[in-house]
Amino acid sequence: MPYFKFRIFLFSIVVLICCSCTSTKKLNQVQPNVDNIKYLGGYEIPYNFSYKNTLVGGLSGIDYDFKNNLFYLISDDRSEKNAARFYTAELFFTQQGIDSLIFTNVHHLLQADGKPYPDSKQDRFKTPDPEAIRYNPNTGHLIWSSEGERIVNMQDTVLNDPAIIMIQPDGKYVDRFIIPDNLKMQSTENGPRRNGVFEGISYNENFKTLYVNVEEPLYEDGPKADVADHNTFIRILKFNVANKKCTAQYAYKLEPVAYEAKPETAFKVNGVSEILYIGNNKLLVMERSFSTGRIPCTIKLFIADFEDATDISLLSLKDKPYFKAVKKTLLLNMDSLGIYTDNIEGVTFGPLLPNGHKTLIFIADNNFSALEKAQVLLFEVF
Repeated sequence: MPYFKFRIFLFSIVVLICCSCTSTKKLNQVQPNVDNIKYLGGYEIPYNFSYKNTLVGGLSGIDYDFKNNLFYLISDDRSEKNAARFYTAELFFTQQGIDSLIFTNVHHLLQADGKPYPDSKQDRFKTPDPEAIRYNPNTGHLIWSSEGERIVNMQDTVLNDPAIIMIQPDGKYVDRFIIPDNLKMQSTENGPRRNGVFEGISYNENFKTLYVNVEEPLYEDGPKADVADHNTFIRILKFNVANKKCTAQYAYKLEPVAYEAKPETAFKVNGVSEILYIGNNKLLVMERSFSTGRIPCTIKLFIADFEDATDISLLSLKDKPYFKAVKKTLLLNMDSLGIYTDNIEGVTFGPLLPNGHKTLIFIADNNFSALEKAQVLLFEVF
């Protein structure tokens, strides 16, 4: 049963207690139906914040355990700052916004042999790139995704397949999903692009289905997103949780990059940074656009409906076959909020507000950079 807690502030010898513990009814882990959302407030985790001898940063995924009122946050550190890891935390907020986020523990992601993952200097073929995390209350297990690695040049070739891995709450390895062949790294321009693979994951309402998205198009599906609209498609994969096999793949059309880079030839990108199941065969899809020369990111939220979408598992979209893409509807462009939005990569449903409305909690990956912000954003769901 989740509770809203109000922190105790001490001012010299005066103790002021801002009270109220508002109980809420028991909730399912997945909360469906998102018709409208309202921004309530944000919180910033300090740069270079240290917790239990680890550097907190690169927070690229978040999920919420309703039963234990606990958040899980995964870092995309490739074991460079510290061994690959995830955190648990409690979030304190009211109808007026976020008060604080308190870290409660940190766990290393462990390999099948029980050892932490190595960094690229120790073993570049086993170095992970963690991106998303979800909790399954039916099994008590967590699941996380890695983008793997693809380095192909005259000096070197490193191919490390993307992965979807099941772990215990303390980080111990349990099992992994079976990745379809077209999602495995290749030395030719086939399959996934580097740093553009399993960016988001989400269970459906009964935790029997897992949805996973690639961030950017596969080579055989066409070019990356640009400022001009090139009909750029990524794939959203559907997995059977029981046998851990992919049962379908769907095409999702990306928006163009929101702004020109400065200079025009500099780095720019738009991709899907996270997905969240919202019921009725629909996903909340988060597109994150960045262009060099502009510090904020443009974050757009869409409702994606799979009802009539074509299974494209056996298709190459570059060949322009006939197919029906996932139907998408814009829910919110965060540029319209008038707030600074950084590299937002994670979203989850959170506890109820005092008025009984659901919440959405977003988190931003600061890339361990002083120029970026590890933001936590709170939204009310209507």
